[in-house]
Amino acid sequence: MDTNKTILLTGAAGFIGSYLLGYLNKLGFNNIIIVDDFGDEDKWFNFDDKQFIEKVERDVLFEWLKNTDQNIDFVFHLGARTDTTEFDYSIHEKLNVAYSKNIWNYCVDKNIPLVYASSAATYGSGELGYKDDHDIVNNLQPLNPYGVSKNEFDKWALGQPVQPVFWAGLKFFNVYGPNEYHKERMASMIFHGYNQIKKTGEVKLFKSHKPEFNDGEQLRDFVYVEDVAKVCNWLMQNNVASGLYNLGTGKARSFKDQITAIFATLNKEPNIKYIDMPEDIRDKYQYFTEADMSKLVTAGYTNKFYSLEEGIADYVKRFLIESNYY
Repeated sequence: MDTNKTILLTGAAGFIGSYLLGYLNKLGFNNIIIVDDFGDEDKWFNFDDKQFIEKVERDVLFEWLKNTDQNIDFVFHLGARTDTTEFDYSIHEKLNVAYSKNIWNYCVDKNIPLVYASSAATYGSGELGYKDDHDIVNNLQPLNPYGVSKNEFDKWALGQPVQPVFWAGLKFFNVYGPNEYHKERMASMIFHGYNQIKKTGEVKLFKSHKPEFNDGEQLRDFVYVEDVAKVCNWLMQNNVASGLYNLGTGKARSFKDQITAIFATLNKEPNIKYIDMPEDIRDKYQYFTEADMSKLVTAGYTNKFYSLEEGIADYVKRFLIESNYY
């Protein structure tokens, strides 16, 4: 493993980006250029003890790239507007589509491999399944502007006649883990569940508004951020086919399972109350997601993913109880 690579990492102050930065540091990668909007002080704890060689503001990145003499060996583009409750598409278009096109074109021009963050939100309500098949991308119908923006970029990337020497778009499913303290409403239910237990001793979950799902039995593919970082590094190290790759566990679990696991980790009896889902997200809510992971496995990825119980136990015990950062 060549730890002397110079890596450009966007979204480095955010949840997944800062975790990947720490993970790469632990592997010995320190020549990392981090990119983000660094004005949010709540994110500073995510990266202030990490190793990097340059910190570049998101808005001046392309000007900086034009003038730098740094030779970049790999790009992880994880920066995005990720708020699924932001319905102004122009914001997603600017940050998730136009900005990503500029990253892509830079990688093409400089012959640099690229891994970027797509999303399981591209699958919408799952009418076409959850298989990372390029043939279905043009027919997917995401449920919110965030998902639309991610799918628009995937469509654009697949249609490009000139592509980076290697590229992978990772369709992240429901990622959870340390360094999401700043995400507020958009933090994982594990984060919110733990804090509700700490404060009131009970957890509030959304009722189901579909007769085929019981309350709390809405199903998602929850993937621990440690596994996301492992896959990102593996793609950097291995020569695999370019394209879109799902990144989940391949096993859907319920929100009730999730909260029960938090209570078990804390040695407490489950205490769950069901509340109405807010109307602004009710018709845009995914009741079931489950990653088909066969493409990544066929490409050669053999690491075992954390089970939901294992991931939650690690997250709660090592991070949430003491408000630790990774």
